[in-house]
Parts: sequence; structure tokens; C-alpha cells
Amino acid sequence: MTPLGTLALLALIGVGGAQTDCSYLGLLTHLNLTTAGNALQTAVRPVRNWTTTTQVKLDLILYGILGVDEKSQTVTTHVWIQMLWTNEFLTWTPSGFCGINHVLVPRSGVWLPDVVIAEDASDSGSIFNSPVVRVSSRGKMVTTMRQRLTSTCLFVLYLFPFDMQHCNITFTTMTSGVNSISLGTCSSEELLTRSSESHMVTRGEWQLETINITHVAGNWTTGLRERLVYTITISRKPMLYVIIFIVPLFYFVLLDVASFFINEARGEKLSFKVTVLLSISVLLLILKDLLPSTEDGLPMIAIYCCVIFVLVGLSLLEAMLVSFLIDLDSFCKNPEAPEGEAVQLEADRPDATELHGAGGTPEKSSPPLSRPGDLLELILQEVKKVGQEARGRDKGEKRPGRYRRLAEIIDCVFFFIYLLCICSFLMYMLLRWVSQIW
Repeated sequence: MTPLGTLALLALIGVGGAQTDCSYLGLLTHLNLTTAGNALQTAVRPVRNWTTTTQVKLDLILYGILGVDEKSQTVTTHVWIQMLWTNEFLTWTPSGFCGINHVLVPRSGVWLPDVVIAEDASDSGSIFNSPVVRVSSRGKMVTTMRQRLTSTCLFVLYLFPFDMQHCNITFTTMTSGVNSISLGTCSSEELLTRSSESHMVTRGEWQLETINITHVAGNWTTGLRERLVYTITISRKPMLYVIIFIVPLFYFVLLDVASFFINEARGEKLSFKVTVLLSISVLLLILKDLLPSTEDGLPMIAIYCCVIFVLVGLSLLEAMLVSFLIDLDSFCKNPEAPEGEAVQLEADRPDATELHGAGGTPEKSSPPLSRPGDLLELILQEVKKVGQEARGRDKGEKRPGRYRRLAEIIDCVFFFIYLLCICSFLMYMLLRWVSQIW
């Protein structure tokens, strides 16, 4: 072999040995990811032509629904976010590095898209970013993030507790323009929904329905950035609220209707109705702590509670009126006067002993047959006293029972109207709830 051929063979062997590096350090050195070359890698968008748009793909999986605060209009969830993009400068041939197809690089050493969540209201301590970024041989980069996300959400509580909420998680860029970064997804809506259902650990009182994805294009003239909106639809489990609100209120209405059969003379009807009214007011206070104070419209359960409270309050006022009329009738009737007059007439009656004796004992009676004039005079006095007793009774009683009859009529008419209003209102609420839900 000639000297020239030997040198050529040695050069080929040296080049082959230099190109075949089986260490990750050699690959990172080849990709210029050492400490000396990190500055430009993290600051500049990794494209060879600045007009090329970097496409960032996002996937969001819901791990749990931790809490919903209707007062502050926020929902707390546990989410897992995966972000993919392409770095045109971080490519290599796997065969030149012993078949290495991917490598993990520090997060702080590469360029990251400035994608944020617009509705994010959580603190930075609840965000856990993966410390490394996975890089493939074609420049595909993948990073993950796990976060206890507290996001704002506009709740519509009209159908509470049978409501369904639609909360948005909007991904957008902070500084990049429309032509710099475009947003998209890797997985479909059905796949993300199934994955969230299978990975979800806690739900609380909520059930995940669907995850919908909406892409909102940006506008260069108006400065509107591109947005990727994940709409999470969750429905409330209403059983607990049915047990502690709807069923007790219905039971209180039945008790109030049954209180019409309590006798007024016993004095227990008013106290019973007052107890029912106070119980309803306690439920109203509990409901006030749950729902936010809005001026747009009351939830249906608030209307349900308020109407029942008003109806029971009117029933209490009617019971007070009936009780007042019965007491007024007893005052006007004055039942002690006729008995006193009867006792006085009995004591002042002349010859009372003789009359009894004439009827029962012949020995003590005067001889009425010998003096017929005295007998007629006695009969005339008895007739006059009976007439005086009747006239005094008419003056003192003033039509006894008139107010009591009025109270009975009012109570009967109000009962039927009250029962009709209760049945109509409950039927209306049932139909309204069912129609809105289905």
C-alpha cells in the first residue's frame, strides 16, 4: 500500500470514529446545548427563516375537580398540560450517535413558548413544571406541566342545584404576534374527555360531561392574539341539595296546610305557624351563604324558597285575623250576663216557696182556689219578668256568634285559595325545572 493510500485509510477511520459518539454529552455538544451556548438558544425563536410560524400544540387533561366557589366565581382544578413545538436547530442523525432518537435537556437551556392561561388566578406555588424538555432527532420538543389551577368562571346558577356550568381555559401568548406562534392541539376532544375521565381522582359534587376545543384566530390589524379555548362542561350532583332544601320546604308547606285543622280554642295554631316560618327563614339564610348576590335574576331555588316563605307568612297573618275575630266574638257575647240575671230573677221571685209547695206539698201551699185574683196577679208578674229577661238578653249579646261565623267563613275560603296556590306553584316549579334540565 502506498503512503498516500495509508493516509487516506487513517483519515476515513478517524472521521468514522469522530462521527460515531454514543454519549449524551457528545450529542449535547453537537447540538450546542452546553453552558457556553445557552444564551441564544433561550432568547431567539428557533426558526431558520423569521417568516416561518412556530406551531405550538397543547393538550390538557383534567385530573380532578377540587372545588367550586360560587361566591368568588372561581373553580379549582388539577390539570396536566403537554406542549409540543419544533426547534429547527436541534436536529441530528441518530445513526451518527449510536441510534439515539431523543434526549432530555434542561428546561432553562432551550427556548420555550410564552403561552399562558388567561383565566389563571392561582399563585405560582401551585405550578410544577417539568425540569427537562424531551427533544427528538427531528427537533420535536415536548414539555409537560402539572398545576393546581384556580381559574375564573362565570357561573349561571338559575337552575341551581340542577345546573350545568361551562368553564373556559384559554391559552394565549403574552408577547408573540400572530405571525410568530400559532396554537393547535394534538388530540381530539373525545380522546381528551375519555383520558380525563379515566385519570380523574376526585370530582367532589361535580361530574365531567365534555371537553370542547375552540380555536380563535388572531388579527394582525387589531392586535388580537391567537387563542385556544378549552371549554370544560361540568354538571352538579343535586341529591344533597334536594334533601336539605327542596324536600324540607315541601314538608313545611304540608305542615302549614295541616295546621288549618288545629282547633283555634287551644291556642296552638299561631305558635305552630310561627315555628314553621322561622324554619323556612333558617333555610333562606343557608341558601344566602351558598349563592352569590346577583341583580340580574334570582335562581329558581331562591324563587321557590321566597314564594313559600311569603305564602306561609300570609297563612300566619290569616290565622292571627281569625283568632282576633273569635276573641272579639267572645267579648261581645259576654256569656256570664244571662246566668247572673237568671240567678237574680230566681232570688227575687215572690212566693217561690208557695209555688213549689203548691205543686208538691199540699200542707205548705196557700189556698189558691179560694183567691183566684192572687193567682192571676202572680202569673202576670211571671210573664213580665220573662219579657224583661228577654229584652236584657237582646241588649247585652248584640247578635251572639256573628264574628265567629265570619271567622269560620274567612278561614274556609282562605284554606281553599291557599291550597290552590300551593298546588299551582309547586306544579309550575316542577315543570319549569324539568323543562330546563331536559
